[in-house]
Amino acid sequence: MAEAHRRGWNEGYTSGSDSGTRFSKSRIARLEQRVKELEEKLDDAQRVYEVDGHQVVDVGGYAYRWRGSEPLEVGDRVLLPENYVSRMKNGPGPTLGVVHKLGTTHRGPLSDIVGRAPATGE
Repeated sequence: MAEAHRRGWNEGYTSGSDSGTRFSKSRIARLEQRVKELEEKLDDAQRVYEVDGHQVVDVGGYAYRWRGSEPLEVGDRVLLPENYVSRMKNGPGPTLGVVHKLGTTHRGPLSDIVGRAPATGE
């Protein structure tokens, strides 16, 4: 009788624990989705696409200004200005980058994109 009671208690405890874990994971997933939605909404409200009449794009998580005549699109390859990190990693000269997003929420100074990168022949 005691063994049956112990087994029943263990099964009940395990079942309740598993149920609580599933509920917590489900709640966390819903909250993470809600945070993502709110971040996107805030981003859209604060995002600017032009600064001083020039297009602004996101390349690798950083905002750059494009002064070219033809607007850039997501996926366009561009040449970024050299900086001390790119010089150490890639040597002197411009660095290749890809436009990931149009516009920015960044409000500080922006570097200018050097130019469009040559086509890869693909």
